[in-house]
Amino acid sequence: MPDALLLAGPVAAPLAVAALYPAVGWRPATAWAGLFPPAAVLACAGALATEVLRHGSVTAYDGLLRADALTVWILLGIGAVGALACAAGPAYLAAERTDPVDARRYGLLVHLFLAAMALATLTANLGVLWVAIEATTIVTAFLVGHRRTRAGVEAAWKYVVICSVGIALAFLGTVLVYFAARHAGIPESRALDWPTLIAHADRLDQPTLRLGTALAVLGFGAKAGLVPLHAWLPDAHSQAPAPVSALMSGVLLAVAFTAVLRHKVLADSTLGTGFARALLLAVALATLALAAALLLAQRDYKRMLAYSSMEHMSLIALAAGVGTHLATAALLLHMAGHGLAKGAAFCSSGHVAHLVHTTRIGRVRGLLGRAPALGAVLGLALLALLALPPFSLFASELGIARAGFDAGLGWSVVLALVLVLVAFAAIAVRGARMLLGPPPGPAAPVVSGASAWLPPAAALAACAALGVTVAPLRDLLDAAATIGGH
Repeated sequence: MPDALLLAGPVAAPLAVAALYPAVGWRPATAWAGLFPPAAVLACAGALATEVLRHGSVTAYDGLLRADALTVWILLGIGAVGALACAAGPAYLAAERTDPVDARRYGLLVHLFLAAMALATLTANLGVLWVAIEATTIVTAFLVGHRRTRAGVEAAWKYVVICSVGIALAFLGTVLVYFAARHAGIPESRALDWPTLIAHADRLDQPTLRLGTALAVLGFGAKAGLVPLHAWLPDAHSQAPAPVSALMSGVLLAVAFTAVLRHKVLADSTLGTGFARALLLAVALATLALAAALLLAQRDYKRMLAYSSMEHMSLIALAAGVGTHLATAALLLHMAGHGLAKGAAFCSSGHVAHLVHTTRIGRVRGLLGRAPALGAVLGLALLALLALPPFSLFASELGIARAGFDAGLGWSVVLALVLVLVAFAAIAVRGARMLLGPPPGPAAPVVSGASAWLPPAAALAACAALGVTVAPLRDLLDAAATIGGH
């Protein structure tokens, strides 16, 4: 297959299916046609993996689209979590008795969301990357407010305002990178081309790039759920439809952090490793401390999952700050495992909300006895997020800790581990309260349909498989870590 088709496919496939919904509407055929784009993303990513391992990178459209090992790794995550969300969507909307017009709008927006994330991952141009990340904000704002309740609309506005501030900071950072590139004599057409910038990193103006990197980290970090512009995350995740929360937490945060990682690699090439390391370590530890404190006080299980996302993104930022090959490999493995586990947790929590008619932790008891299949999937998802074996987050967190000690950052790792233990205790206690004990009332156990528990169970199986061995993806992971580390 020509390289241009492989690179355009992950963007074109969601756009093609999105075009069906205004014309055909929400029907069983179009609902399940939503599985085609994630399958296309996975197929293109698999084919691109072979090409990038052989040639290092693949480009098309005059370098506008480019795939390297890091790109392919993120595409695999988009495809896998996208398949989970699209498979869970029809059953979730049916349980909510969603109006056909709203369901059609939902299908259109979800696939535009997938296309924007794929474009952000595939583009080599930092300007187009900024545009694609901004497009995810516009599309997901309507998804957050999908139910059009007061809380949902309020969360959508909060999401738009805070992320717009973040994306404005990222825009200023991108402009400063462009200025530094033009000042270094790079042609206008290539001034935001990431490979060109890396090749000429020694010629870039250091003070300008230092400020641009700081703004990019803060701006794109807002979309990744990092402090100080993190406040949108718990409200948006708690109000969005559960499959959308799975996509936002499982994929969007990782895509946004990939933008941070690209700027960090450029900064390391120009400024040395010290500046980006100090910045990322500070942001990571601040985010982790805040997430742990808020988890202790949390009484809503969807918001608990949102704060858990902040915890895991802070560990990813910590690994990026360490920056070694081992740390970057652990970072990428953590991204993949977190996406699968968090997607499963949000999808199953959506069906729990339909079953118990509340998201208050204190009002949910005996879930394993009341709905055994659904309770088991949610319980396993929580165990995965707690980084217990055999799930891949166990291996990735061990890798991050080892890399931090090897890099002489033991104090940061120890502080992070203490905060992770606090978050572990908070999630474990609240999860046990929801899952264990006798179910309320004498009613017979609820038998959940396979469409409610099978997609998240498949995601958890993939997460466990990654925890047992990464052998099929070892070469790709190693190549991606080489690009993102030093």
